[in-house]
Amino acid sequence: MTDNNDTICAIATGRGGAIGIIRVSGEDAIGITDRIFTPAGINGAPLAERKPYTITYGQITDGNNRPVDDVLVSLFRAPHSYTGEDSVEISCHGSAYILQQVMQLLTDNGCRTAEPGEFTRRAFLNGKMDLSQAEAVADLIASSSAATHRIAINQMRGGFSSKLAELRDKLLRLTSLMELELDFSDHEELEFADRTELDSTAAQIETTISRLASSFSVGNAIKNGVPVAIVGETNAGKSTLLNALVGEERAIVSDIHGTTRDVIEDTVNIDGTTFRFIDTAGIRDTSDTIERLGIDRTYQKINQAEIVLWIIDPTDLASKTDELAQRILPLCKGKQLIMVYNKADIAEQKHGADIAATPEGTRSISISAKQGTNLDKLKQMLIDAAGIPEISSADVVVTNIRHYEALTRALEAIRRVRQGLTDGLPSDLVAQDLRDCLHSLAEIVGGEITTEETLQNIFKHFCIGK
Repeated sequence: MTDNNDTICAIATGRGGAIGIIRVSGEDAIGITDRIFTPAGINGAPLAERKPYTITYGQITDGNNRPVDDVLVSLFRAPHSYTGEDSVEISCHGSAYILQQVMQLLTDNGCRTAEPGEFTRRAFLNGKMDLSQAEAVADLIASSSAATHRIAINQMRGGFSSKLAELRDKLLRLTSLMELELDFSDHEELEFADRTELDSTAAQIETTISRLASSFSVGNAIKNGVPVAIVGETNAGKSTLLNALVGEERAIVSDIHGTTRDVIEDTVNIDGTTFRFIDTAGIRDTSDTIERLGIDRTYQKINQAEIVLWIIDPTDLASKTDELAQRILPLCKGKQLIMVYNKADIAEQKHGADIAATPEGTRSISISAKQGTNLDKLKQMLIDAAGIPEISSADVVVTNIRHYEALTRALEAIRRVRQGLTDGLPSDLVAQDLRDCLHSLAEIVGGEITTEETLQNIFKHFCIGK
């Protein structure tokens, strides 16, 4: 178990760069750095005597006063730092040897190597950010598109937290009114709020929570990629298409039927939208046990996908397509289906209007995965099918499954509140559901709703006995 009173250090930059940065944070961060750092100049003052938010040029030396590197040291004092503690950042040359030498000197003088995420954890514990903002730091680092970057930066700056704070204030007010009813239940002449008014406020809360929870479907697609299952008969060109979309040889391509026996996945960013392409085993009747397992996984991936690319070999339409339709189409209900007639370079193209039970709105296109014919048109079809809205830096979109699950529990609780108000349930039962809703929302930001907080809110909004 880590000690939050320790002074910690870690390399904060990736390997191979010209510059490397080492972060140090904790009560003795400045003192430890002073032991190994000599400011330039004859009368260079130690870091402990310098003003915060300054950068000092100097030299790191080892225990025998031998130079290790010329560096710049940035100084931050508590509580105005990323972690809320005294902190320094040492900028040196990016040599792995130099970075390890500096780290060794810091640990020899009293630092401990930080654990993964420990700087951000300290920022959370010291009140510099809530839990949802802390999680956004990791999302920001991992962002791979403009949309994921905008969502993460908005969440890190408190956009999501602000929405939750608004909900929390309304819920606290409702809870306060219900608590007052309980406290003064023996005074029948007192009425603190009409239940119709309470339900109106609860309805506003329900709408906001529902909107946030509903945004997860878009947020999850933006963050993890829109799942696209590439399905069809064996040797139709599924693996060739995957390789063409990804731009490298991810799947083995062969004229032998049943080459792909397992699921192969890769992500591609197309005009700002990330797609997770899933190449599946070709669907056919087979006695091969391993291939059969692969085909079973194909059906599972169709169920999990939002978009299905049905790759059709037009050289054998009559004997295979109608048979496959009976297996594929029932699984595509509620999904975006694109029928891709491959091998345009060798076959006369036909279209699938005559295929029975084709879902309404199904798109179709003729391509050559091998030659790249019409791949740009197919990519545009994918973008249209994904239907990802334009995300601005001000939009609050839920991308974290933990947040979504907490919002779902909060939504269930506020709906129980509304039902309780409609059914005329006792105030104590309604108040418990309100507390459940508050607790679920508090889980997202890592806070806790206390009885004292509810009491403070009562006295803030009401003047009893005046």
